[in-house]
Amino acid sequence: MSQRDKIQPHTIIALVEDRPGVLNRIVSKWRQRGFNIESLAVGHSETAGLSRMTFVVDANTDAEQVVKQVDKLVDVVNIRDISTEEIVSREMAMIKVRVDAGNRSHIIEIADLFRASIVDVSSESVILEVTGDEAKVDALFELLSDYTVIELVRTGRVAMLRGSAVSHPRDEDEEPERFQGFEPPYSVK
Repeated sequence: MSQRDKIQPHTIIALVEDRPGVLNRIVSKWRQRGFNIESLAVGHSETAGLSRMTFVVDANTDAEQVVKQVDKLVDVVNIRDISTEEIVSREMAMIKVRVDAGNRSHIIEIADLFRASIVDVSSESVILEVTGDEAKVDALFELLSDYTVIELVRTGRVAMLRGSAVSHPRDEDEEPERFQGFEPPYSVK
């Protein structure tokens, strides 16, 4: 595969209505176009009734066409490819490692080097929690692979634009465009 044909990851962020079926409709658009979703993180946004999704998709072509198709979905308030912009991105992982009296101190030293937290300890295992970019999580996992990694859980990338820029800009007093007749599933009181 030449450098020109190399698959490039795209970071896409979407602000969507917090409604059943939204994720399925969006993922279907990516699937129809043959994109692989590497990671997906979804959570509440700063606006009640809206969720923010962060997709990392592999694309050997520009993801712009799919972004435009997803933007037409009723439940999508805004979507944006931030791949070429200056962003701060993080991922969280929990790694369960088998320990014994001989290797426990080594694993604790490795955790300290990566500023990972030990969130659970038993006589046979420890769970480390690490936050950082994907390379940091990969490097910690690589070092711990010399021991027995029992389980690994990763959140996938979440991202924001650097500085004062916002991913879905709007005027302070402006309510985002919403699906008619929609009531948020939780209260802001």
